Amino acid sequence: MRKYNLLLLAMMTCLLPSCKQEAPKTAEPQGKAKIGPKEMQLQSDVMTPEVLWSMGRIGEYSISPDKSQIVYNVTYYSVEENRSSSTLYIMNADGSDNKVLSTANASEYSPQWRPDGKKIGFLCAESGAMQLWEINPDGTERRQVSDLDGDGITGFSYAPDLSQIIFTKEVKLKETVADIYPDLPLSSGRINNDLMYRHWDHWVDTYGHIFVASYNDGTVGQAFDAMEGEQWESPLRPFGGMEQIRWLPDGKSFVYCCRKKTGKDYALSTNSDIYQYTIASKECKNLTEGMMGYDLNPVISPDGKYMAWESMERDGYEADKQRLFVMDMETGEKKDYSAAFDQNSTGLNWSEDGKTLYFISDIHATDQLYALDVENGEIRKLTEGVHNYISVSYNGDKLIAGRQSMSHPTELFSVDPLTGEATQITHVNDNIFAQLETGKVEERWVKTTDGKDMLTWVIYPPHFDSTKQYPALLYCEGGPQSTVSQFWSYRWNFQMMAANDYIVVAPNRRGLPGFGQAWNEAISGDYGGQCMKDYLVAIYELSKEPYIDENRLGAVGASFGGFSVYWLAGHHEGRFKALIAHDGMFNLDAQYLETEEMWFVNWDLGGPFWDKNNATAQKSYANSPHLFVDKWTAPILIIHGENDYRICFTQGMQAYNAAVLRGIDAEFLFFPDENHWVLQPQNGILWQRRFYHWLDKYLK
Repeated sequence: MRKYNLLLLAMMTCLLPSCKQEAPKTAEPQGKAKIGPKEMQLQSDVMTPEVLWSMGRIGEYSISPDKSQIVYNVTYYSVEENRSSSTLYIMNADGSDNKVLSTANASEYSPQWRPDGKKIGFLCAESGAMQLWEINPDGTERRQVSDLDGDGITGFSYAPDLSQIIFTKEVKLKETVADIYPDLPLSSGRINNDLMYRHWDHWVDTYGHIFVASYNDGTVGQAFDAMEGEQWESPLRPFGGMEQIRWLPDGKSFVYCCRKKTGKDYALSTNSDIYQYTIASKECKNLTEGMMGYDLNPVISPDGKYMAWESMERDGYEADKQRLFVMDMETGEKKDYSAAFDQNSTGLNWSEDGKTLYFISDIHATDQLYALDVENGEIRKLTEGVHNYISVSYNGDKLIAGRQSMSHPTELFSVDPLTGEATQITHVNDNIFAQLETGKVEERWVKTTDGKDMLTWVIYPPHFDSTKQYPALLYCEGGPQSTVSQFWSYRWNFQMMAANDYIVVAPNRRGLPGFGQAWNEAISGDYGGQCMKDYLVAIYELSKEPYIDENRLGAVGASFGGFSVYWLAGHHEGRFKALIAHDGMFNLDAQYLETEEMWFVNWDLGGPFWDKNNATAQKSYANSPHLFVDKWTAPILIIHGENDYRICFTQGMQAYNAAVLRGIDAEFLFFPDENHWVLQPQNGILWQRRFYHWLDKYLK
C-alpha cells in the first residue's frame, strides 16, 4: 500500500524508489570484516540473482557548505554471510577524486557535513549502539561524539551556528506486563487497550522523539526531550527520517512533522502537521493547523522567511495529490503553488537565493526534475528521458541528483538546471554493467476498454530474437497508487525477469499517479473494476505480437499487485498458466480487521464490511478474491512474510489453503523474519530462485 512520500524512502530497493537508508541499531558482528565491492568476472552477460545482490547500493549523500565536495555512502551485501556493510565515500562535486573516506571496519550511515565544513558527521554502531561520530574530510581524526544510553540515536542534525544538535531516539512510554506485575518478569504477554498497537513490522512499544543537546566542537552536552511524555512520534512511522525535521537558520527553533494522535484516532487519520518548536521557551506552535491531510517534509528558505512543504488535502487519503505549499514564516500566509499543476511535487529543495524551489514530479511513468519560480509561480520541467530522479539537492550552478531506471540502479548525477543536461558522477556498478547485456525497454500506448490511452512498458529479454516466441509476464503494480515508473528494484527487477527469457508487460493501469489526479483516483472503491480491465486489455493486446506465445502467459505482483493476481485467478478465463502473488490481500473482510492503518481500508475499500448501506464498501467486498476461488484453475505460488502487519500473513495462508483444497497446484513460500518486503540477502536469493522455478515449471 502506498505511503505518502516514497522518497521515501526506502521502498524502491524493494518496491518503490528511495534515497533514504535506515541504519541498523546494532554494531557490526564481532570479528567480521567489512563488506566492500568485489571485482566481478561474470560467467555470462545475462543477469542472475547473485549478480543483482553483488551490486553496491548508493544511500544518502551530503554536499559540503562550500559546494566543492560530496560525501555519500554505499552499501554492499554478502550472500554467504547474510549481512551488509555501509562505507562512506567522498569526491569532488564533479565526480573527480572519488575515494573511500573511512577505512574503519564498521558500517557508517547518514553522512552530513558540519555547517563549518571542517567535519563530517555520521551514524555508526561500532561501540555497540548507534551513535554520532565525526571525521575530517581528509579521512583523519575519526572519533565518536555521542555516548547515549540504550539503543543509541536514529538520526541527527547540526544547528546552523553549531551551538546545538538535534537527534532522534526511541523512548519507552508504555507500561509492559513486567511493569504492571513485577512478579511476572518472564511473561511474554502484551496488554492492549486501543488500536495501533503494532505498525508496519513492529509492535509499538516505543516512540521516536526529538532531543536537543548542546554541542561544542565535537562534544555533545546535556540533552532534553522536546516531546517529553508525548505518546506519538517524530519522524512519522514507518518511513520518515530527518527530512521531516529542519532547523531555522537562526538556530533558535526548528520545525518537525508529527501526527499528534493516539490509538484508534491515529489508526483512522492521515492528518499530520508541521510544528515549530522554540528552544528557549520550549513553546510549540502548529503551523499547518486546519490542513487535514499529510503535511510533510518541510524545507526552510536560506533566509528563514519561507517554509515549503508537501501537503495532501484530505484526511484519510494517503494517495492524495502531493501539493507544493509555501508559507510566509512571519505572517503565516500560505500559498498552493501547484493548484494548476496536475502532478505530485516531492523532494523540495531551495536555491541559495530563495527564489527557486527544485523538486521531483512523476509524469507519464517517469520521475523528472522541475523548478518553481517562487516570485511568478511558473513551474518549469528541467529534464527529459526514460529514468526516475529520486532525490535532488541544490549545489550552486548545478543540481546533484540520484537517478535510476529499469535498466540501472541509482547513481549520482550533476544536472545543469538551465538545460537539464545530466552528467554521471558516481560509477558504483560500472564494472558489472560493462559485462551485462540488458533488455530493451519500450514505451507502448494501449487503448483501454473505455477508450483511454494507457502507457505500458514492455521489457524484452537480452539478445531478443523477434523470430522466436517467448512466454510473457503481466506485471501487476502494488500501492495501489504507486506508478509503474522507471524504478530499479532488487527484487521486482524487470531486467531480472527479462534475463530469464520472459517478455514483461507492465501497464500503468487505472489508479497510478503521473497521468493526472483523476486517473490516480479511479481505483479507490473499484478494486475489481476498470483497473482489472486495464490489466487484461494490456496483456491481450501485447499477446497479438508474433514473438509472444499467448499460450504461455503468467501474472505476477505484490501488495495490491498480489490482490490483483488473486482476483485475476478467478477471472482470467484460462488466459494465465502460472500466477505469483506476494503479500497480497485475499480476503477483504478479514483484511479490514487485520491491517493497522485503518484509514487505508476506509478510503480505498469504502469502509467496513458491516456497513450494508454503504454501496462503495459493499461493491469492494463483493469483489474480494476469496469469493471466486471456485473459478481458480492456474497454478499459483504464494509468498508472504510473518512480520508484514500491513497485510497479515494469514491472507497468504488462506489463499494457499484454498488452492490446495481446490486441487490447484500451489506453493507457499513463507518468511518468518521478513515484513512487506524481503530484505535479507539469502532470503532474497531464495525468493528469486523459487520465483523463476515456478514460472519455468509452467511457462517453459
